[in-house]
Amino acid sequence: MSEIVIRNGLIFTETGRIKADIRIIDEKINEIGQELKTTSGSAKEINAGNLVIMPGGIDPHVHLSLPAYVSEEFRWSDDFESGSKAAIAGGITTLGCISVPDRKETPLGTIERETKSIIEHAIADFIIHPVIFTPTDETIREIPKLMEKGCNTIKIFMVTNDYDANEEMYIKAIQAAKDNEMLSMIHCEDNEIIKTTCEKMTEDGKESLKHYADSRPVKSESVATQKAVDISNSTRAPIYIVHLSSEQALNICEKAQTKNIPVFVEGRPIFLYLTREKYLEPEGALYVVQPPLREKSDVKALWKGLKGGSINTVATDHAPHTRDQKLNPELNINKLVPGINELQVMLPMLYSKGVASGKITLERFIELTSTNTAKLFGLYPRKGTIQIGSDADLVLWDLDEERVIRDEDMFSQAGFSVYNGQSYTGWPRVTIRRGYVVYEDGKITAKAGTGQIIPRTASQKLN
Repeated sequence: MSEIVIRNGLIFTETGRIKADIRIIDEKINEIGQELKTTSGSAKEINAGNLVIMPGGIDPHVHLSLPAYVSEEFRWSDDFESGSKAAIAGGITTLGCISVPDRKETPLGTIERETKSIIEHAIADFIIHPVIFTPTDETIREIPKLMEKGCNTIKIFMVTNDYDANEEMYIKAIQAAKDNEMLSMIHCEDNEIIKTTCEKMTEDGKESLKHYADSRPVKSESVATQKAVDISNSTRAPIYIVHLSSEQALNICEKAQTKNIPVFVEGRPIFLYLTREKYLEPEGALYVVQPPLREKSDVKALWKGLKGGSINTVATDHAPHTRDQKLNPELNINKLVPGINELQVMLPMLYSKGVASGKITLERFIELTSTNTAKLFGLYPRKGTIQIGSDADLVLWDLDEERVIRDEDMFSQAGFSVYNGQSYTGWPRVTIRRGYVVYEDGKITAKAGTGQIIPRTASQKLN
């Protein structure tokens, strides 16, 4: 039996705060109270005086693996080990991997393949979201078996040619997910709008990535978002709109939410801080993500959605590439290497820019980055809260620590951060994952292969 007692911490959850000690026995929170006594001579004690204790962050949307057929120039620079290191250094203890199928691989096959790699290499805990391309009758028959395996999600990309050609079958997949108490994650961009826009821009000599924002206009996102909402309304299937970027798309979701259509929205850090002007800079290609950066008015609307509750979670869509990959001169609006490295800095930046600046409360921060995610993805109350019986996923924060983001401090194998040189206040000092200290004072203290796949149940209602 292993025991840790954390003393004198100010404990924050989504419902409030308390000054108390926490006892951890093996992987679980065993007791919360005042002046707790250790039960064994080998117990570890951690003094959390002047620190705040929060539930471990949960990022439900990362890209850390690709099947073998994907060529090297498009492969992510991180894997389950390096991605785990970046996450736990940033206060995130559980990750949701968007898992792309190998050729002719079924969703169950995707989960089996990814599970083996995660068990061998991960440090953070994981959930898996199998991507569905070209759904078949066999695919749809497998969806109930996903839930039996503890997977309550599927991921769908509306942005592909494949979606347009097989929309009826995709809707059947979404309906099957609903019938089995599962959540459909949807990337909302309209392929036809993007395709015709890029064709016209290419004819006009505007292929350069400095024109990237125009190549995927807001209309492509709003049209697809409305289509997804209509599918949810007609099937009553719960949907989760990933990385929403624009005020127009958010307005569509907010209107649906007022009608009790089960639409949930994911915010993304880069859309909260940066705008499309970044593409005009000499290294503007570093900021190419899907959808693109938008206008200042969109940034303002997203912050309003975070505070008001129409945006339910925040996730990185961590899809890291090296600087050389991103700045390849052959890239243009028709040939992209999209994605950005944000796992290690998402929570500190959101605390600094959100809580410390007065835009959101610390309780709302915890809802957005842990509790709501745990509820939507079938992990609560095992994850996403601090209560007796929950996994001991805890982060001890120094909310007064000011730190400059530096490329050399990044655990991501991307090797750089677009926020390099910027200063933020509020950083994790210690990260505990299932009762084990995995990060402390700048160092990773756990080995690869200690992470787990966490089985899930149906989504729960949000507050």
